[in-house]
Amino acid sequence: MAQPTSSCFTPRRFGSSLLLVLGLLASCQRPAATSTGTASSSASPAAVAATAAPLPNPVLPGDFPDPSVTKIGDTYWATATSSNWGPAFPLLKSKNLTDWELVGHVFPNQLPAWADYYFWAPEISQEGSKTYIYYTAHQRGGTLAVGVASADNPAGPYRDHGPLVSQPAGSIDGFPMRDENNQLYLIWKEDGNSRNEPTPIWAQRLNEERTALVGEKVELFRNSAPWEGNLVEGVSMVLHDGYYYAFYAANGCCGPGCTYATGVARARKLTGPWEKYDRNPVLLNNNTWKCPGHGTVVERNNRWYLLHHAYDAQSQQYVGRQGVLSEFKWTAAGWPEFQGNSTPVAATLPAPRPVNEEFQGSTLAPDWQWPVEQKPTFSLRSGQLQLTGRPEPSGAVLGHHTYAATYTATTTLLQPGQIPAGSVAGIAALGDPQNEIALTAGGGQLQLWQLEKGQTKVLSAAPLPAATRLTLRLRAQAGTAYQFDWSSDGGKTWQLLPNSAAVNGAYLPPWDRGVRAGVVVRGPATAAFEDFRLVVGEK
Repeated sequence: MAQPTSSCFTPRRFGSSLLLVLGLLASCQRPAATSTGTASSSASPAAVAATAAPLPNPVLPGDFPDPSVTKIGDTYWATATSSNWGPAFPLLKSKNLTDWELVGHVFPNQLPAWADYYFWAPEISQEGSKTYIYYTAHQRGGTLAVGVASADNPAGPYRDHGPLVSQPAGSIDGFPMRDENNQLYLIWKEDGNSRNEPTPIWAQRLNEERTALVGEKVELFRNSAPWEGNLVEGVSMVLHDGYYYAFYAANGCCGPGCTYATGVARARKLTGPWEKYDRNPVLLNNNTWKCPGHGTVVERNNRWYLLHHAYDAQSQQYVGRQGVLSEFKWTAAGWPEFQGNSTPVAATLPAPRPVNEEFQGSTLAPDWQWPVEQKPTFSLRSGQLQLTGRPEPSGAVLGHHTYAATYTATTTLLQPGQIPAGSVAGIAALGDPQNEIALTAGGGQLQLWQLEKGQTKVLSAAPLPAATRLTLRLRAQAGTAYQFDWSSDGGKTWQLLPNSAAVNGAYLPPWDRGVRAGVVVRGPATAAFEDFRLVVGEK
């Protein structure tokens, strides 16, 4: 994923009517000597083509950029970029490739000591009894680096081995691959676009302990074609019919002006020479999915796919880059071809599940996130979320993925009259620690306020009603208009604050992330929330 200077689940279970076929064959998960080309299948290619239908996307709804998937035993495991949301790097698993369960994170509680933010592009792989996560993060006092962590169980706990490579311009998007001699290599991108320089894709030997690079690095290719703009990145390799194929992303990854697309290059040997396809890019926009790129090549039953991210055209940057599955076929000349050069659109799309959180149990569901450098203090007790405030203008926040540009979120705040002056608690639309819109109670008042570029502005206020619980509601419309209201009778009747028009929240999403909806406490107080609900559409 390019830096901003470039031009660059609901549920704990994800389910839809699709069959997500994500077996990782012919990749870094196996030595090159045992990698497969076209897998055998009981169905003929003609029969497969006759029965194939577009899969309903997204297969990973919400903000899941740079997805990576592998099969470990009889279970599929996936991860994705978390960027500046903690915990770092989600871990999802599936038995049937249809229903995905978010079970935890690679770094659930403590970040690696060497890294502080920008947790990007994790690549999950399995070799022997070990699971490896190659990932990008910003090195404290330095630049972006590729690191690696390992575990004896894909669910963790993971042990970090530190950074493997960090060049002056930054190093990102690590991918492991064995060459034709079964030697392990690390593939990565030099982040030259952050300095208005080219972006070489490098390969260098990696020791078997995955603790250090050895030998000399070799350049595979760089951004040289006009369509690639100022970068190539996000390489995923596969060995097929005697060629190494590198699927890669190019141009601008993120935001409303994104120009991302996907290309492919191939070579007989891992270190080259590499040949780019003369019909690149092979995966482009359509009317539904925008800026497709940075994914993992997978194959099952003689059908090949790229699991990658793209923006839904209806929600774009407000939801973020979602995980989608695009099928391709191999041409007679041995190049991948996506039908229509874009992600297919199914006739029936999966309906997003509503979030219905009652805060039962003793641990917070893994769906919840917080700013990676500002982990809040919270606990669950007797069906309540107790969140302790922070002094920063954004306060302590817990956010949840959104799944569309238009949605409704509610929470029940308990004992609002006991929140003292100097503290507030409520519901919020969350961009990052510098950008937020919230309706809060505290100090005897209800307040609607916004935080923009670190500056707080109170938009409306009213006396706090005498109630032991207050339901606060956020309604987002088309990702840009945010309307807040409140109820003291459990949602039977709703009231607006005086002169509180819908707030323009077009500024909320960071360059590389979607907006979250969630709860906030600012100041020293601890506030209690009884529930949190989120449904797509207006309520």
